[in-house]
Amino acid sequence: MTEEKCADDHSERRIIIRRCCTGLLIFTFTILVIILLIWAILQPKKPHFTLQDATIFSLNVSSPNIISSSIQVTINSRNPNSRIGIYYEKMEVYATYHNQQITYYTVIPPVYQGHKDINIWSPFVYGSNVPVAPYNGVALSQDKSNGAIWLIIKINGRVKWRVGSFVSGRYHLHVTCPAYIPLGYSRNTGIVVGNAIKYQLSQTCSVSV
Repeated sequence: MTEEKCADDHSERRIIIRRCCTGLLIFTFTILVIILLIWAILQPKKPHFTLQDATIFSLNVSSPNIISSSIQVTINSRNPNSRIGIYYEKMEVYATYHNQQITYYTVIPPVYQGHKDINIWSPFVYGSNVPVAPYNGVALSQDKSNGAIWLIIKINGRVKWRVGSFVSGRYHLHVTCPAYIPLGYSRNTGIVVGNAIKYQLSQTCSVSV
């Protein structure tokens, strides 16, 4: 009699556990479906970036394969979503010339961007005696003599999307901003600011998430 009762209790316990697991799976599946539906309805859009200006403090070629530079850039970021916020994390800014990095990484502090909000950053990117391929040093000297250079300002980081209290996982963010800089002191090309020259650019950046 005791053995039969124990067997019945064990069987009943297994049924209860099975029902609890089934209910938990159904609940989890339902929540995931709701989140996916909300996500599909909202259709999150990637942020828009614009390189507004660049201030050149120094950009020197000390030998064919050594470049030193100090540049301040102003970058505008806009969240086009009306119901989705964006968390920016581990944002690193640097400059490249002919596909070669010529400055160190500059970190932008983490920030939250609300619906339709705009953030403006003005980081310094610089490099002291950065080794480059010899032909890049020669090319930069030639471009400076010709009166214009092409730099690329890049941002690498991570973003998270926020919908209400729900926050997504991290996504890689890659921003590429072309910077065509017409070197010179005339008012048509740049504005002298102390020992630097400021160039208004308003260049649209490409963004991938």
